[in-house]
Amino acid sequence: MGFFQTLFDWYMANLNYFTIALLMLIESTFLPLPSEVVIPFAAYKAGQGDLNVFIVVISGTIGALTGSLINYTLAYYLGRPIVYKFAGSRLGRMCLLSEEKVMHAEEYFIRNGKTSTFIGRLVPGIRHLISIPAGLARMSFRDFMLFTFIGAGIWNIILAIIGFYLYAVREQIFPYLGHILVGIGVIFVVYLIIKAKRNGKKS
Repeated sequence: MGFFQTLFDWYMANLNYFTIALLMLIESTFLPLPSEVVIPFAAYKAGQGDLNVFIVVISGTIGALTGSLINYTLAYYLGRPIVYKFAGSRLGRMCLLSEEKVMHAEEYFIRNGKTSTFIGRLVPGIRHLISIPAGLARMSFRDFMLFTFIGAGIWNIILAIIGFYLYAVREQIFPYLGHILVGIGVIFVVYLIIKAKRNGKKS
């Protein structure tokens, strides 16, 4: 646990507006980095007075919008065959992608239309992939940017409220909050390792 505590302390110490935007950019591409390990921690740090929670949300939303734009652009210009081929490749599976996941996101987009880029930002498992079918469908760039910005902004506000609230009640409810957060980080790392091994076996 000491190693993870040290890693967690390093992570918190280096969490600033730039790294928030960068991590959220990664989160909104096809790489496996959930926003739940970025914004709540940044908002918690904002509760300590080291960051401004409003700028945390803005930084996170700009990063999410940029990452989504990368997915959208790649899908827009590469097309369905290449996107699905990559999703089914070894590299794609290392990124926790699969043809099934992309197909699920595309079906969701077809059912909900362009507003899915807004609603999908609030749906686990869809959130970071919804920009791919938007690109495949050649959705209007203006609509894509607008709905993605609103959806990502709302999601980041929700996560920021959670992180800020946890700091406010840390002494009353979570006397061992640091250990809990480290534990969550450990579980997440183990999950990624197991998931990557399973995807490797499938390929």
